[in-house]
Amino acid sequence: MNRLPTVTAPTVQLLAWIAEQSRSHAETIEVWKTSCPRLAVWEDALADNLVRIERGCVLLTAAGGELLRKQCPQPSLPG
Repeated sequence: MNRLPTVTAPTVQLLAWIAEQSRSHAETIEVWKTSCPRLAVWEDALADNLVRIERGCVLLTAAGGELLRKQCPQPSLPG
């Protein structure tokens, strides 16, 4: 059974920020360095396999996307 890591609110914010639109590695480091000079949030997300870098872009992994969906469920639309 795959267990998702326990994450902090800043990690969920990072995942949501990445999910909003395509982000370059340089942009991600610059923005999150400002918010967290030691980059702990970024490093934790990488270590927990929640994000990956592909061709200079930062992307959510399947685990990152699943965690984000569980932490920030979308409201149900009336049907």
